[in-house]
Amino acid sequence: MHGQPRQPKKPEDSAVAAAKAAKLRELQTQVLHNHHTATYTEEVLGLSFKLLEINPEAYMAWNYRKLALQHNLKDLSDLEAIKSSVDNELRVVEAALRANPKSYGAWYHRKWLLNQKLTPVDSKREFGLLDKLLKVDARNFHGWNYRRFLAKFTGVPEEDELKYTMVKICDNFSNYSAWHNRSILLSNLLIQQNKGFESKQEIFKEEFDLVTQALFTDPSDQSGWFYHLWLLAQTSSPEKPQLIASWPCNDAKLSLFQIRKNDDLNMVSSSSSICCYSLKDRIIPIVLYFDEPVKGLNPSNVKLNSDLVIGKDIQWRPLSVTDSGYSNCWVTYLEITDKECSSSQQLSVEVCIPCSDDIVSRSGSNCNCPVHFTFTIEQSNNDDKAHDIDLFHEPISWSCSESFQSDGNPSCVAFDQLNITNTVVQENSKWHLEGLSDQIDLFRELPDENSKFAKLTLARLLLACAAIKSRGNSLIERKGYCEEALGLFSDLINLDPSHKRYYEDERSLVLMDQLTCSMETFTKYCSVQVKWNSAPLNHVQLCRLSLTRIGFTERMLCVQMLDLSHNSLRSVEGLEALQQLVCLNMSNNQMSSFTSLEPLSKIISLKALDVSFNQIGAHPIDTTRYICPSPFSHKVQPREAFEECRKKNVDMEEFWDAILFFKSVKLVQLDIKGNAVADKDNFRTVVTALSPSLKWLDGTCVH
Repeated sequence: MHGQPRQPKKPEDSAVAAAKAAKLRELQTQVLHNHHTATYTEEVLGLSFKLLEINPEAYMAWNYRKLALQHNLKDLSDLEAIKSSVDNELRVVEAALRANPKSYGAWYHRKWLLNQKLTPVDSKREFGLLDKLLKVDARNFHGWNYRRFLAKFTGVPEEDELKYTMVKICDNFSNYSAWHNRSILLSNLLIQQNKGFESKQEIFKEEFDLVTQALFTDPSDQSGWFYHLWLLAQTSSPEKPQLIASWPCNDAKLSLFQIRKNDDLNMVSSSSSICCYSLKDRIIPIVLYFDEPVKGLNPSNVKLNSDLVIGKDIQWRPLSVTDSGYSNCWVTYLEITDKECSSSQQLSVEVCIPCSDDIVSRSGSNCNCPVHFTFTIEQSNNDDKAHDIDLFHEPISWSCSESFQSDGNPSCVAFDQLNITNTVVQENSKWHLEGLSDQIDLFRELPDENSKFAKLTLARLLLACAAIKSRGNSLIERKGYCEEALGLFSDLINLDPSHKRYYEDERSLVLMDQLTCSMETFTKYCSVQVKWNSAPLNHVQLCRLSLTRIGFTERMLCVQMLDLSHNSLRSVEGLEALQQLVCLNMSNNQMSSFTSLEPLSKIISLKALDVSFNQIGAHPIDTTRYICPSPFSHKVQPREAFEECRKKNVDMEEFWDAILFFKSVKLVQLDIKGNAVADKDNFRTVVTALSPSLKWLDGTCVH
């Protein structure tokens, strides 16, 4: 129960606890025996009741009572007898809840009873029980869950339930469960457009006024801040998922290498076409990036028309580290046949996404902004020679002066070509911005200057305004919002050191946003690097910026060479969207395991990886390793990789995450020195055995 301190145990408590435990074991043994023998007499049912009074979490006893009720009622037709049995079962649940009001088993058993629909539900009794319970503990989320179930089951209007949440909030602003239930009810009512809930603007204005009163009454209470965060998400986020970036972009011209004559070298011209390194393997990735996670992309709602022969088995895959099916980023791969590759003509590809009810976000909103773009693949007589050019004839050095030459201005593709800006978005943004601006002015006046919740909320409000300003290209105002938010996160790191990592991640996202928000700022970190007689690579340097998290990768889909060295990154999540990435420098960061590199396995073009001087293998107990599937998981596919390493006497328990990683990437160059794992016996064996394409390992030729 909330607010009740633990009392120190007295000596006599141990004897009482021992007697209770002995009785509990005896009852469990008896009930389990009756369960196995399917004995359902009234006498033995009484034993299960005694057990549940002592331990309401005895799931076996609840399951036993379910079977007993079904068995005893199957031949009954007398309605009074049935009602008596159901009422008796409800009393058992009530007795269990008196012992533990947060018993999962007891609440589930009560829901199960009502769902059997054996007798009419006594609504007065059920809601009366909940009223008593919530008077004792107003934030009992089991009780609130049951209330939502009961209201839906008995047909109570959601408007009435919304009024009930208002009563409980007025009783106590600190009732987090009431705020939470209010957010669920409001979401449903707004989606259904019930009477009085047609205007989202008016509803949220009233809700902001309500929660602001709670926050200014007690700024130290968390409940209102969480509700304010939910309101902010509803106000600042687009109502419908939209496509915000793609690779290739509209009107892009792709080529492998366009060789031009130069007095000194056979260099590459990229003035009219974009080098696509994956064409070397005759593959074109098509990347679609949405402003929120969506699911449901398939060939029927993302139509491809092309001069290429597109097979029926083409699939759209979510580029996500989770298995939820939702992802901001989706990809498919087009393969070019030998016949198509030998042709000297331009090959055109058209991508069309009509309004579709199948592409939906987590909130249930569907994508209703149609998108259409085209790109071409340029073939030339020089492409056969280009296929033979070896970018890794020598190991790539991340010092540009040693291995690469700058080819003047960067040729990165503008990342705003597919931004959706229609009148609906602009109108919504207007009222969003007005409401957010009012909130910013209000929170700047909050008397408690050292409230971490106030500073965090103000930072989020500023970033929400900055996001809206970016849609209208108001970059000067936007810059002011971001800089103020950066200052607030710096304050929070000092004010609340226990959540330092969270604030550092949020600050990194703001910094990434600032660096990539316009081509003018982004190109300061970009160049085109050309290796002798090879391809031009769009190169981005974001090193020594104290980054702890990667964000806004939808603005870097064209990047082929990325330097993130000398930061404080612990994960590469987000980089999986960069399907053109060929070379990646992650040296001198804080990567602690190969699991943190798992998103890189989704990048088909990645050939060079530098993770030197990180912390891989330095921690004897690293729980982050188990974020990805272990060899004991049924999801793991490359079992032949484990067999191959086992034959070489490799310690599977020590290197299983490394085995999974190196089996799933096709690296030509790897730098891993300066990590504890690199000094372990058999590690080099693992890498070379699972990476047949590997040519350079820590600067040394492998073959």
